[in-house]
Amino acid sequence: MNVNRRHLLTGTIGAAAVAMAASACASEDGGGDGSGGKKVGIAMPTKTSERWILDGNNLKTSFEDAGYEVSLQYSNDVAADQVSAIETMVGQNVNVLVIAAIDNKSLSGVLAQAKGQDITVIAYDRLILDTPDVDYYASFDNTKVGTLQGTYIAEALALDTAPGPFNIELFAGALTDNNTKYFFDGAWAVLEPYVSAGKLVVKSGQTSLEQIATENWDGAVAQERMDNILSNFYNDGSKVDVVLAPYDGISRGIIASLQGNGYTEMPVITGQDAEVESVKYIIDGLQSMTVYKDTRELAATTVDMVVAVLDGKDPEVNDTETYDNGNKVVPAYLLEPVSVDKTNYQEILVDSGYIDAKELG
Repeated sequence: MNVNRRHLLTGTIGAAAVAMAASACASEDGGGDGSGGKKVGIAMPTKTSERWILDGNNLKTSFEDAGYEVSLQYSNDVAADQVSAIETMVGQNVNVLVIAAIDNKSLSGVLAQAKGQDITVIAYDRLILDTPDVDYYASFDNTKVGTLQGTYIAEALALDTAPGPFNIELFAGALTDNNTKYFFDGAWAVLEPYVSAGKLVVKSGQTSLEQIATENWDGAVAQERMDNILSNFYNDGSKVDVVLAPYDGISRGIIASLQGNGYTEMPVITGQDAEVESVKYIIDGLQSMTVYKDTRELAATTVDMVVAVLDGKDPEVNDTETYDNGNKVVPAYLLEPVSVDKTNYQEILVDSGYIDAKELG
């Protein structure tokens, strides 16, 4: 049974729906709790990001509420450790692997082992590349994430009517994450025409993905790069007007650099993942916006996929063309991201229960 829960408002609702789905499956196949003793292995990249902790917890809770045995492993952004963790889960005879890859090209060997044991592999949020052994992909519309960031910048600066020019600097995520190019491509499609027209100026000249990437999505790395940009290209008294930042942790590193270099009024700064600390920054006027991706819905979508697979059915997908991993086009279910700033964070994040108002002070 594949239960559609695309409009969940709370993780509790998602868990309950999954439990009902499992119960329904139990009545069909005679299993006591619907899981039939099945095991799910979950490989998350790191605990240094609030976002991945939430993802891991949401997935684990939803699967356990549905009666599945769960192994949840974090690997501290070390690709070799993630390979080892997945090898361990394969050895534990899991039925399904849900993987948010640290390095999108490092898993072909261990996934071949998994496929040899008929283990279904679902790439979670980050597409795994160069292997035929990925069955499904659950994520958000990653290009739209960048489009929302670029569009916010264009509207915040009134680029279609304001005389400009405005100084912009560009940041991207880790090159080992396949999403990085989608995020940047979405934003750059909006911003590049303004750069070509001279309305936006990249004083550093750093515009290629290789130049602007941030290793491990690390805010400290972003802070150091921003320090270097300011000292080398803004030592003439000019100011940065806007920074394209792909993720909240990177945004906070950039803000720390700007504050350390005497900025009291922040440029327009984008972000992603609606982390509590960055929402506080938005409220305080330090960060301009973030792109919210409801990890509860992503967990629910992933559980739907697993329930279908283990029931011998095809999971629901809504994209069978976009995500070519270099070996095959991986069928995907993509969710919609949402732009959040000071005007709508209460409605989108707090009223929906995603963030407790007490966390925001």
